[in-house]
Amino acid sequence: MNEAKGKRSRGGAEAKVAALTTEEVSAFLEREFPQIIHDIGGLSVVETSADHAVLRLGIANRHLRPGGTVSGPTQFLLADVAAFVAVLAAVGPVALAVTTSATINFLKKPSTSDLIATAYLLKRGKRLVVVDCTMHSEGDEEPVAHAVLTYSIPQK
Repeated sequence: MNEAKGKRSRGGAEAKVAALTTEEVSAFLEREFPQIIHDIGGLSVVETSADHAVLRLGIANRHLRPGGTVSGPTQFLLADVAAFVAVLAAVGPVALAVTTSATINFLKKPSTSDLIATAYLLKRGKRLVVVDCTMHSEGDEEPVAHAVLTYSIPQK
């Protein structure tokens, strides 16, 4: 679902129109980064707008660590991809946008149901975009992890 021009964003400011729709972001990932879709397995872009993205990861055995919990690297990967998708939706198809900084806090043990990541743009500059990402297990709105990531946007 893309926001229309003039609607309010999370921060209350007027929202911009998304550079890419949810379908366009999904097609871009499939074309430019097929390993994200195929190797990870179960990953889908649920929703995008000019300032956010929602992704879903269907949890499978390959995502689990001993003790039956979703591994930290799997959670970090989901946060990073969700942030990347939020950046793509905001600025357009920039394959060379890269993570320059990332911090993640693991807050509680996730269940083995789907993991949902919601990423919001906190700050969009000319070269850097700061993204806030919260993840929760499907059916439980309490966050299991929280990340803040910064992406560098190459100059044209």
